Amino acid sequence: MSETIRNTRPVTDDLGREGSGELVSSRYAVRIGDVDVVMISDGVLPLPTTTMSTNVSEGARNEWFDDHFLQRDMFDWALNIALIRSGDRLILVDSGVGDGFEYFSRAGRSVMRLESAGIELAAITDVVITHMHMDHVGGLNVDGVKAKLRPDVRIHVSAKEVAFWKNPDFSKTVMPEAVPPALRKAAAKFVELYGENIVQFDQTVEVAAGVSARVTGGHTPGHCVVDVASKGEKLTFVGDMIFAVGFKNPDWQNGFEHEPELATEARIALLNEAAETGALLAAAHVAFPSIGHVAKDGAAFRFVPVQWDY
Repeated sequence: MSETIRNTRPVTDDLGREGSGELVSSRYAVRIGDVDVVMISDGVLPLPTTTMSTNVSEGARNEWFDDHFLQRDMFDWALNIALIRSGDRLILVDSGVGDGFEYFSRAGRSVMRLESAGIELAAITDVVITHMHMDHVGGLNVDGVKAKLRPDVRIHVSAKEVAFWKNPDFSKTVMPEAVPPALRKAAAKFVELYGENIVQFDQTVEVAAGVSARVTGGHTPGHCVVDVASKGEKLTFVGDMIFAVGFKNPDWQNGFEHEPELATEARIALLNEAAETGALLAAAHVAFPSIGHVAKDGAAFRFVPVQWDY
């Protein structure tokens, strides 16, 4: 574990270059063995706190938010994507929410922040979509983005995920009324735009040396996580399987989970895996840069963020 901690250092090549003019850093880079990983903030999504804990009492939910000095009604969800370089492959993991959602006006920054980091979209060889919710495919749907990508870009999505969004089931979700139609629209547009580029896989797929995706299900039936492993070090980008409340309360269900019981099982399995192996963990909706370790805390867990290395 000590070796992993020591190697959470900024990457000094173009992937980690600053200079965007933003007041607050919006990217943070680490090296996992021979593989570079950069977490990039797409912004924040203001959503009702009730969506963070649909199966618990208001009092229990309020206690968690009070303990974290947060409002009880609305919560700014972080929205993070990842960029991974392995050899000659440059892999984008998720793409942010994109534009067209006035209630998410503080997000949709991923393309701008990639460009500010000196990353041309044409350099991306592969994309992994953890799942087809709009805050993960929306960046690819923005006008003009497809034209900047290489025509042969490979977009890896699990077969279960593609099948699910042909006729999605929202019966077990608890979302704001405007969200399900937006999710349907974004997923349909994504498939329409990139159908020829989508590479479907079953349970696992190796995207590049040391970079693979595996299906967890739960959040959506085809949700996957991305594992980066090189020279004995490991980082897992867990997408939407773990939220900020989920470390102390892994059994709390999220309103955006289409299979909440399965999501709970998968979340606990991922947390146990991280705690037992000492691997780094990163997530789409844990405060940027979301990179840290997981420690067991009785029947629950603690998130231990890495110390930023400047």
